[in-house]
Amino acid sequence: MRRTRIAGAVLLAGAVTGLATGPAQAQEYRYWSFWHGTGSSWAYATEGPATLRPADGAVEGFRFAVSADSAAAGKPRAAAGFDAICHGTPAKDGRKRVGIVIDFGTAADAPGGERPPKARTECAQVSEDASAGEALAAVARSLRYDPNALLCAIAGYPTSGCADPVKGAKEPASSASASSGAAADGDASGGGDGGPSAGLVGGVAAVVVLGAAAVWQARRRRG
Repeated sequence: MRRTRIAGAVLLAGAVTGLATGPAQAQEYRYWSFWHGTGSSWAYATEGPATLRPADGAVEGFRFAVSADSAAAGKPRAAAGFDAICHGTPAKDGRKRVGIVIDFGTAADAPGGERPPKARTECAQVSEDASAGEALAAVARSLRYDPNALLCAIAGYPTSGCADPVKGAKEPASSASASSGAAADGDASGGGDGGPSAGLVGGVAAVVVLGAAAVWQARRRRG
């Protein structure tokens, strides 16, 4: 029984880590990816929005897309400029402003029967210690997470599923459109914890592995 539980935990960790590192199996997933604005461009986040605490003036982006790994993930198609997003929100003592970009992806990336909402940008004014996930929650309602704190839906999109594998997907359409830098339009679409960003998913895997190891060591001592 002990070996079965430990083996199960390790297998779960491997499955979760595989979602973050995808290239080995090249399995594509439909999920919310999480990005940092870096001036005029975007960088894939290595920490989940539930734990990342951005500074005042930061810009965080969320993009719903189909991809197998971070290298192929579609970036938010709106600009990452803080001034353009938060110019109408005055600074306040004890609060910070975080630009939020929500790109719901393309119709090609949408789950069957759903149409992505129009992309949007918001300026979240939150407490100085707020996480990126809390900043997102301040400007977007109906967030949905799975039991591992993986962000599944923003503003109710998509209505179901969470980082689901995509059958028969080859070349994600979102990758090509993201690299062009085109502005999000009516076909664009905009979860607490950014899609399965590498840091968040890796953290879940680490917790599973460490928990299994602790159980094994404790029972070994008692034996």
